[in-house]
Amino acid sequence: MSLYSSAVKKPVTTILVFVAVVIIGLFSLLKLPIDLYPDIDTNTIMVMTTYSGASSQDIEQNVTRPLENTLNSVEHLKHITSNSKENISIITLEFEYGYDIDVLTNSVRDKLDMVSSMLPDDAETPIIFKFSTDMIPIVLLSAQANESLPGLYKILDENVANTLARVDGVGTVSISGAPKREIHIYLDPARLEAYNLTAESVIQLVAAENKNVPGGTFDMGSDTYSLRVQGEFKDPTEMRDLVVGSKDGAVVRLSDVARIDDSVQERAQETYNNGQRGAMITVQKQSGANSVEISNKIKKILPDIQKKLPSDVKLDYIVDTSDNIRNTINSLVETVEYALLFVVIVVFFFLGRWRATVIIALTIPISLIASFIYLLATGNTLNIVSLSALSISIGMVVDDAIVVLENVTTHIERGSDPKQAAVHGTNEVAISVIASTLTLIAVFFPLTLVTGMTGVLFRQLGWMVTIMMVISTAAALSLTPMLCSQLLRLQPVKGKLFTKFYGPIERFLDKLDDGFYSLLGLVVKHRWITTAGALIIFFGSMQLTKFIGSEFFPTSDNSRLGITLELPVGTRVEIAKDLTERIYKDWTKKYPEIDKFNYTVGQASTDNTWASMQSNGSHIISMNITLKPIKERTKSLTEVAALMREDLKKYPELDKYLVNVGGSRGGSMSGQSTIDYEIYGYDFEKTDSVAQRLKRILSSVKGTADIRISRDNYQPEYQVDFDRQKLAIYGLNLTTAANALRNRINGSTASYFREDGDEYDIKVMYDPDHRQSIEDIENILLFNAQGKGVRLKEVGTVVERFNPPTIERKDRERIITVSTVVQDRPMSDIIADAQPQIDKMEVPSGVSINLSGSYEDQQDSFRDLAMLAVLIIILVYIVMASQFESFTYPGIIMTSIMFAFSGVVLILWITGTNLNVMSMIGGIMLIGIVVKNGIVLIDYITLNRERGMSITKSVLHAGKSRMRPVLMTSLTTILGMVPMAVGTGEGAEMWRPMGVAVIGGLTFSTILTLLFVPTLYTIFAFNGVRRQRRKLQQALEMSNSKNQEK
Repeated sequence: MSLYSSAVKKPVTTILVFVAVVIIGLFSLLKLPIDLYPDIDTNTIMVMTTYSGASSQDIEQNVTRPLENTLNSVEHLKHITSNSKENISIITLEFEYGYDIDVLTNSVRDKLDMVSSMLPDDAETPIIFKFSTDMIPIVLLSAQANESLPGLYKILDENVANTLARVDGVGTVSISGAPKREIHIYLDPARLEAYNLTAESVIQLVAAENKNVPGGTFDMGSDTYSLRVQGEFKDPTEMRDLVVGSKDGAVVRLSDVARIDDSVQERAQETYNNGQRGAMITVQKQSGANSVEISNKIKKILPDIQKKLPSDVKLDYIVDTSDNIRNTINSLVETVEYALLFVVIVVFFFLGRWRATVIIALTIPISLIASFIYLLATGNTLNIVSLSALSISIGMVVDDAIVVLENVTTHIERGSDPKQAAVHGTNEVAISVIASTLTLIAVFFPLTLVTGMTGVLFRQLGWMVTIMMVISTAAALSLTPMLCSQLLRLQPVKGKLFTKFYGPIERFLDKLDDGFYSLLGLVVKHRWITTAGALIIFFGSMQLTKFIGSEFFPTSDNSRLGITLELPVGTRVEIAKDLTERIYKDWTKKYPEIDKFNYTVGQASTDNTWASMQSNGSHIISMNITLKPIKERTKSLTEVAALMREDLKKYPELDKYLVNVGGSRGGSMSGQSTIDYEIYGYDFEKTDSVAQRLKRILSSVKGTADIRISRDNYQPEYQVDFDRQKLAIYGLNLTTAANALRNRINGSTASYFREDGDEYDIKVMYDPDHRQSIEDIENILLFNAQGKGVRLKEVGTVVERFNPPTIERKDRERIITVSTVVQDRPMSDIIADAQPQIDKMEVPSGVSINLSGSYEDQQDSFRDLAMLAVLIIILVYIVMASQFESFTYPGIIMTSIMFAFSGVVLILWITGTNLNVMSMIGGIMLIGIVVKNGIVLIDYITLNRERGMSITKSVLHAGKSRMRPVLMTSLTTILGMVPMAVGTGEGAEMWRPMGVAVIGGLTFSTILTLLFVPTLYTIFAFNGVRRQRRKLQQALEMSNSKNQEK
């Protein structure tokens, strides 16, 4: 007994099965976490090795190269890049996607164990650090303060950071920009010399005096007591009375040679929020935690945290990534709702029966809700990919139900009993329904096998659509015939109101049937002219590809800008602050689109997790700008960014600037795409020269912005050259002299002041007034072990030099990268303009130039998708050849794919949309969608011929009777895509090219499929008949000749 006959005979069981599916699906939906993207497994590992006191070249030679040579043999390694800078080596290993990062981490650890003995003795053990999307902050909070500013760090650390760190799912909480308390002991060198004291003796004495020492236990009477010496300072002012020496029989106190300053760190980052001094709190999540859930928890507890803070400390949001997630998800939910509405309208328009419309419409929620079970069972999230899969599928899940219902309706109108009509009608189209679904599965299932970044993103899409197609087919072959048998009736009574409104639509559809019948007759009659015309259209449209630009991913508008400004290296922080205040005032007046403006200047402290991963220094300014929501502003994010880039050109103080759309540089899935030219070569001068020439070429090309050379400028610094012979004469060595210099200029942490459970550094150094000139440094007294002093200028000289910049390497070769942001122009056009000029460049020997960045990612993805398209076409052909038991029919049907691609090219050219990963996915989807129409046509033509009709009559009759279902299924898919193609909400930019491609390709293909496929069938059918006649004639002639011989 078949599925549909069982369903018709057992309506209650059928209904309850699908009700159960819906209930489980809705339960799954309630349990699903929400995120922006599917869980993306990291493919990057960082190895950091510290080697104190070494220059960048020493680091490269002694640390980076030995590590690279060993790590290069780790399996599945795609690229190995490194940065060798003063004191530290950072090696980044990028692996192919799809491999277990934990297994790879163990391999890296094994390799490091092998090479550790080859590293310098003073080098620390390499630290392994796994990259992941969890490193991206999910919430940035601002804290503004007035009177509480000096103690702001402690206030935020105790009341905000500690509370947020306890929130389930939060990884790290970092505070930047808030000054940390620090107690300074500022020494007067002249007084130290007068009292015959040294900085080292003061450091040792402060450390020795600030201690609590346990004295053990003793018995007294019947009790045991602990003995303790409580020597720690209870107030910083107590240090003033410390005895540090004696002179002429009188004691010398610390206040005689130094001043005690209880304030904040000398060189600290400063953060400003909307022009007011404060701090920034960065919240990062734990691996695998859900961003929206964490954000909701933070929003819930923030009012309680605010109540505990002093009245002048105000907390506010700078960035909440969950807002972007929610807005994008809401925008897609709206898209799904509109698509559902459009599909229902189309179905009612063609069928004119509300009962039939309900039967079809029921298939949609059942198929969509069932997919939530898969998401929950596999531990996935509700994200933009899964929601887009719903939007894409809405128009397709009804196709099978439409074909079944339309055929059942035809049987009922011929006078069949509804139950018999449901079984027989479904039986006639069951094979073609299953075959058409298999063709769609052949399209979407291979998406789960794609590698690289594209595969990571679209694997979920492939699974979701495949599951929805299977469920919709099951519903079309069971629920639809059962509902038809129960709800549809022969010649339903039509009211006057219905006739008045639907009558014109019915007449229009009848005329459309007749008109199409006449047109089909005409093209079949002139089939060779039709074929030639169709081929001319196809090859003509393909010529338009040269006028279509390409890119990797479209740029999304998430209302965020990340801006980095660099002044010349060594610029004082006061100058950077002054410039930033001017820019802030100018931009807040000029751009009403700005909602929040946060900026940070100065050097970050070493214990700030987030800031230490960014570029920072006294000359670097970092800005986070949040614009108002899209609907509340007239300019797009990229327009504002372009205007800001023009503004920054007018500030001569700036050495470099970067305006990053979406908050970060690079166009993987949201920001603007970048084109990177990698220059390989060992010689600094040669590669620097090539980089400068390359920068000039790119500057002359339209559409480039923020052109950046990765190698930093040579850093000016003062170095002390000690004469080792003179040091030895005075009983000194280089280490002793260098440490003494550091203690006086940078300062030494002598001890810690403890208060209320917190620790604050007690730093001993020269007073700022005595470390402001070269003369001050030259007059520093150095003491040997016997306490005899000598001035620094007598054993060494202070000279100005330029420190080599960070040395970058990729795949074990030195590299310098010139990168540009792609702005308001297709990436392919920029490369086409720049490449001829680059090819003419005279490149020195030993230097080579490679193209990478978003362009490399795009080429990899395009290549993968092109191979995927070929695989899908082969799979679809196999499915159809199996259905029709013919090699010819599938070939005829697959000509509709040609016209789908023509339609994609035409719509991209007309709308000015670039070819990117999203529009290519749209084109690939069409392979399965358009052949469904051809299958329905050929299947019905074959059925007519089996019933004894002639070739021409079979074709014309099939064309007329199948035109409505073909148009209906195509229009449901097209209109289901319209909200995606014209969406304006957050994140709409990403999916728009896909919607546009499907609409253009399916519209064009449907029109030509309805005319060209029957025409081509006629040509092959007549040729087949002629071949059969010739064979029969030859057989007859042979038979006659044999008879005559007898």
